[in-house]
Amino acid sequence: MSPLRWLLVIGSFAAAAGVALWVIGSHWPEGGLPLGLPWWSHALALGAVAFELTLRSAKIAFSARACGIPLPLGTAARATLGGDFATAITPARTGAEPARFLVLREAGVPAARALLVLFLELFVELLSLVIIAGVLLLVLPASGALKGVAAMVGGYATIVLGLGAASWLVSRRRAHGPTPPWARTLGIGAGFWRRVQVGLRHLRESVDALRHASLPLMLGALVCSVAHICGRLMVLPAIILSFDAPVSLTSLILWPLVLLYGGALIPAPAGGGAMEFGFSAIMRDVLPQDVLAASLIWWRFYSYYIYVLLGAFAAGRTVMRALNNRT
Repeated sequence: MSPLRWLLVIGSFAAAAGVALWVIGSHWPEGGLPLGLPWWSHALALGAVAFELTLRSAKIAFSARACGIPLPLGTAARATLGGDFATAITPARTGAEPARFLVLREAGVPAARALLVLFLELFVELLSLVIIAGVLLLVLPASGALKGVAAMVGGYATIVLGLGAASWLVSRRRAHGPTPPWARTLGIGAGFWRRVQVGLRHLRESVDALRHASLPLMLGALVCSVAHICGRLMVLPAIILSFDAPVSLTSLILWPLVLLYGGALIPAPAGGGAMEFGFSAIMRDVLPQDVLAASLIWWRFYSYYIYVLLGAFAAGRTVMRALNNRT
């Protein structure tokens, strides 16, 4: 990455830290609870992280094996963490998939199969969010948080499915041949268009491979995906449990779901403080004021920063090579 991009990353993390300090200073009253947590609360949060990471890695491994790709669980975990690390230091998560791709390639997975694995991971993740949102809509009464979940999942599904459908249609007609006139008008050269065509052919192959995937293994990947999302949503309840605060469990699950997946659309690396501000703006009406600051600090750590640290250790060098190759 260039010095300018590193400056953007550092500035975004500094903004996030600044907003967190502002929340602590403005929402932590005199005589409030300490910012620390008891050891068993940390153990519960770490258990939720381990559960989520294991199931998310299993999701990738199962979906790969469903299409005949023998992907070990350890390689899937390294790809997962590598993507988490790249997500943190690139705008709008743009480095996540290239980082995962390079981790898979260095593990010996052919390029076409690595792209298929990434396609399946996104597809299964989308199905999981739709299932979770559907279940919540059926069993919970209408509320602002539930409407936020429905809007977030609906928007996410519309964008992903819309882009996927458009790309698939283009791949049926434009995966071969010279650069079309409209692309030349936009300044797209022959070399770049060839790379686009290779990507379109891989997308078409991925869709075709999905038709012949093993149904039991794909169902296993879907179960793991739903479970890992549920595991990530257990972090905030584990933290609040230590404060013995009278808070609705529904709010502790629904609002973090909106923040975690809606926050993925924030263009700044690490959210630029938007996640911290959003948490304080939403949860101040849900949590007692004397636990808001500590809840923000530890929820953000166990739902985000711990994955960045683990990813830096697990696949940091690989991720940096992937990002440098894109500059």
